[in-house]
This record gives sequence, C-alpha cells and structure tokens, in this order.
Amino acid sequence: MLISAAYAAGEATKMAAPAGAGEAFMMNMLLILILVILFYVLLIMPQQRRFKEHRAMLDAMKKGDKVLTAAGFLGTVDSVDNEKGEVVVDLGHGVKVTALRATIQMKVEGKK
Repeated sequence: MLISAAYAAGEATKMAAPAGAGEAFMMNMLLILILVILFYVLLIMPQQRRFKEHRAMLDAMKKGDKVLTAAGFLGTVDSVDNEKGEVVVDLGHGVKVTALRATIQMKVEGKK
C-alpha cells in the first residue's frame, strides 16, 4: 500500500514540470560557456604566446649567443645544426656539450 502511494506521488511530480526549467538550463549553459572562455583567455592563450616566443628565440639562435640549458648550464653557442635539431654549447675551459635545441631555455643577456 505504501509503495504504490509513493509511486503515484512520483508520477504526479513528473507530470508537473517546473515553469522555469528552460531558463535554468540556459543560465547553466551560459555559465559553462563563460567558464570555457575564461579558461581559454587566462590559460591557453598565454601558453601559446610563450611557445611562439620560445620558437622564435630558437630559430634566431646563432653562434656566439649565451644561453641557459634546461640542465642549468650556462654557455656559449658554438654551432647550430638545424637538420638534427642539435646545438653545441661551449661551457668554458674547452668543455663542449651537444644539446637538443628544444632544451635551450633562454638567451642570457650580459657580458660576453
């Protein structure tokens, strides 16, 4: 007896949909759209800009530039091999290492 009464009450509530259900759905979709736009503007766009700047720095790299590698080594570019994507970095005192171009973090400005 109680089960069928509860079932009947459930059917009655399904029949009467709230009047503002469509408006609430649109407001939720608008909120999600705003969050996606904020995510794009605050996270994705700045990251893409940093990638472009890093790529431009790597493309403009030439012999004699002082650079910082991802390993933390400071050195001077001795040669650049664009085909292999490698850079020979002179760390000083005749020590030269070969590094991938992508591991060059930045050019170091200062005394040469």
